[in-house]
Amino acid sequence: MKTLHLTNSWHAASGGISTFYRAVLEEANRTGHEMRLVVPGDATRTEEVGAFGRIYYIEAPRAPFNPSYRVLYPQRYLLPGTALQRILNDERPDLVEVSEKYTMPYFTGLLRTGRLPGVRFRPTVVGLSCERMDENLAAYLTQSKRGREFCAWYMKWIYFPMFDHHVTVSPHVAGELVEASKGHKVRRGIWTAPMGVDCERFTPGLRSEAGREELRLKLGAPAGATLLLYAGRLAREKNLQLLVETMARLPAAEYWLAVAGEGQCRAQLQEEFGERGISNVTFVGHVGDKSLLASYYANADIFLHPNPREPFGIAPLEAMASGLALVAPNSGGVTEYANGQNAWLMPATGEAFAAAVQSIREQCADTRERRKQARLTAEKFRWAAAAARYLQLYREIHEITTGRRSVENSTAIWSTAGNAFGRETKSNEIVVSL
Repeated sequence: MKTLHLTNSWHAASGGISTFYRAVLEEANRTGHEMRLVVPGDATRTEEVGAFGRIYYIEAPRAPFNPSYRVLYPQRYLLPGTALQRILNDERPDLVEVSEKYTMPYFTGLLRTGRLPGVRFRPTVVGLSCERMDENLAAYLTQSKRGREFCAWYMKWIYFPMFDHHVTVSPHVAGELVEASKGHKVRRGIWTAPMGVDCERFTPGLRSEAGREELRLKLGAPAGATLLLYAGRLAREKNLQLLVETMARLPAAEYWLAVAGEGQCRAQLQEEFGERGISNVTFVGHVGDKSLLASYYANADIFLHPNPREPFGIAPLEAMASGLALVAPNSGGVTEYANGQNAWLMPATGEAFAAAVQSIREQCADTRERRKQARLTAEKFRWAAAAARYLQLYREIHEITTGRRSVENSTAIWSTAGNAFGRETKSNEIVVSL
């Protein structure tokens, strides 16, 4: 089986989606699964990834809302003789997956119905949801009722029907699709498959007195200070204001925050810390050296994850794998793996986060036990197992789409039957569309 995957959420140096696809490419090479990945880039080129993997970069402009990323717009697949059409015809994949909600779903819709110019074969088409549209719109454009209504309309009538089936990274993300799946003429499945973590790289074994002292000196933190860490993109959807509100409530002499990451919100975040008179914070920038990042995780004391709408959260899982105390909101995709036994899940307020941080510093026995459980939990989400699950899921979905597997043996949530107006009907005995 050969699969081809497309995403606009590609960053060569960082990002959860690129981490995910690199892990799946590694597993594909290990198992002999032919895998192709198409991403936007600064130039059109090809990268070979082992004997069975290949990444196609297609030249594309920068994204309007986040220039750290680039966007493949519809002209990249609608116009005759485009690079994407050539890739499709040369590779002829059995399954095409798109991880994008805005410019690429129309591509899969045309491919599914046999209307894509210059392409004359019919692969299975799958939508991979790694975030919720309503939450993205709220972060970048509007939190109004009309905005939420638009998202619900778009997801039901535009996005959901463009694919044969859907995969999501967490129940939190799946919720938006389940709502959109009500009342359709074509039956489609929604699968949930978690992402993973590199437990060999991120490990408590990297913690040492020397390593912690080196990190403390790098940050400029006083001796005896509890070292807090945030690692991730500095983007609007990350709810970074919560870091400011938390630090404003902690004694400066006892706590120090390291912010590891870059993004469009860095200057604003630094300004907000300054306006509040918070000086016990150090911005270390993007840490491209994964080994160095793993050392930061292991030698810090507490990881702060401020986003209450995290789709899944690879960084918090990396913190847990490192045996780090995790403070995170009690909502979103992190609840797929974090709970009261292995983390500190709190309301997303500065008061609650600060209280959790202080309790970790004071409750030594409880802290040690939760950190131990955090590592045990992370081991259940190793990338090898997570990536293997995705490759197996692609085979399962392709067999269902082509009629070689019964839907009764599937773990999917299935869309409900409906009329032309999208209203649910009693009958749900609709066969899968080929």
